[in-house]
Amino acid sequence: MSYQPEVITSQQQVSITSYTVTNSDGSWSSNVCDCCDDMGICLCGAFVPCILSCRVAEDYGECCLLPCLPGTMLAMRTGMREKYHIQGSICDDWVVMHCLPLCGLCQMAREQKRH
Repeated sequence: MSYQPEVITSQQQVSITSYTVTNSDGSWSSNVCDCCDDMGICLCGAFVPCILSCRVAEDYGECCLLPCLPGTMLAMRTGMREKYHIQGSICDDWVVMHCLPLCGLCQMAREQKRH
């Protein structure tokens, strides 16, 4: 008996498909004041916003300490809008993060959860 090694003539191909969920009208998946749409996010944002902001930063691919730096949540919101193809402006982002920072944070967390 002689041993014949098996010759591989073809290689398996791996296909990876990536899907991005976007709203057809280019808006956020929820309004800034829809905090109660997700009670877990709402309660975390209301009572321990530092933990929620760290989680949002990490899910965005940044360091957990990023929210401790001034202006970074505004930058992250603007980046998130561009990443998820949401219409708006830096001025809109500033108004939300300046006037309703916790609601804006919760909206960002809900958007990440959706995607």
